[in-house]
Parts: sequence; structure tokens; C-alpha cells
Amino acid sequence: MATVEICHLYPRELNIYADRGNLAVFAHRLAARGHRLRIVEVEPGDQLPTGAHLYYLGGGQDRDQLMVADDLRGTKGQRLREVVNGGAVMLAVCGGFQLAGHGYTAVDGTRMDGVGVLDADTIGGPTRLIGNIAIEAELEGERGRIVGFENHAGRTTLGTGSVPLGRVITGFGNDGASGFEGAVTRRAIGTYLHGPLLPKNPWLADRLLEWALEAAGTPVSLDPLDDALEIAAQRVALRRMGLTA
Repeated sequence: MATVEICHLYPRELNIYADRGNLAVFAHRLAARGHRLRIVEVEPGDQLPTGAHLYYLGGGQDRDQLMVADDLRGTKGQRLREVVNGGAVMLAVCGGFQLAGHGYTAVDGTRMDGVGVLDADTIGGPTRLIGNIAIEAELEGERGRIVGFENHAGRTTLGTGSVPLGRVITGFGNDGASGFEGAVTRRAIGTYLHGPLLPKNPWLADRLLEWALEAAGTPVSLDPLDDALEIAAQRVALRRMGLTA
């Protein structure tokens, strides 16, 4: 039995999209394979634990992001870059995606700097990009379809240090124009997909857990689970977008 430790950054401030649902998925899928999950919640002013295997940064409104941006950059940013460079896993969703990059510039010119784990930068646009979205993702040579919901004004562009999480099948993605969604650097993933993200996307959940188990010193290929309910939910989402599984 292995124990995966997840560092949940700012669970009170960045939880607008039912982000705790993603942690519940991690716990369920680990327990079904005989492993355990330990969650360490980290708030403003706390030191970043460097021994976690997966770091999780959820979504929030602009004011919520502003509440944590200085703390993230000032007291945790350097350590977060170091642990990701050292093999730890990170998942950053929506507003967390923007903070995990170089930052966000609002329409009025106000700048909110990020931590630069991802080579991505975001500028606010005049309209919000809202709706259901499906992407074809690729992670270390494995491909899977991911569905979710997006609601963001930011237009995110990637530098050479990140690759897209996937190509948009339907929806807006990072900027509504490039056809790309999300960003990946090493084993850090940023994405605008939420709702929460993982209940309808077991393929992605298991890729993240396999990476986290490897970071914990227990590299495994996870046995398949009975994902009939999860796959059915994904198919419903795809049908609503006029797509087939």
C-alpha cells in the first residue's frame, strides 16, 4: 500500500468550481486499488510542504486570485518551481492555471503575477469564453478525450517551455483562436476545464495518480476500474456537444 500526499493550495479561497470534487475522485480511485490519500491544506502564510507528491491549485474569481497571488508568488513560488522540477505533479484549474503561469493582465491593465511553473501568460479579453468543451489530449504519448466546462475571460498563450494539454474538438480553449487548450510542463498541468474536472474524465485522473505514485516511490500501472458510470457521464456531455464517444 502506498500513500499519496496532495498539497491543496488555498482550499477556501480557490474552490469556486467544486474543486474538492477532484480530490474526492483521487481518494476513491486510490482506495479502489488499495492505496491511500493524505491531503495537506495550505493557506496564505503557510510554508509550502516540499514532500508532497501532487500539488493542487483550484479556481476562483479575480478577487479570490488577488487574495492569494502575492502569497503564492512570494512565499511559495520558488519552492513550487523546485518541487515540479524535481518530479512532483501539479494540477492547476482555471484561475489556478493563470497563477501557475507567468500571470494575468486584466483589460484595465492591472497585472497579477504568477509563479512561472508553466510557460504561459494570460491577458483579459473583452468577452468571456463560456460553454461545454471537449479536447483530444496527449500526455507522454498516451491520448484521451477530456470533457468539461469553461468560463474565463483570459486569453492564454504558451511559450516554448510548455506544450498544450490538448487540441480543442469543440469549445474555445486557451484563447478561442489557436485551437489549443491547457498547458503542460514536465508533470505540471494547467487547464480551463472544470465542473469539476475529474469525475467525467477517469483517464486523466489515473494518469495524474500514476505520476503521483511514481513521485511517491511506487511506480505502478494502475489496474482498470469499473468506470461505467464515469464513461456514461462523459458520453452524455459529448452528446450535448453534438459529439459521439
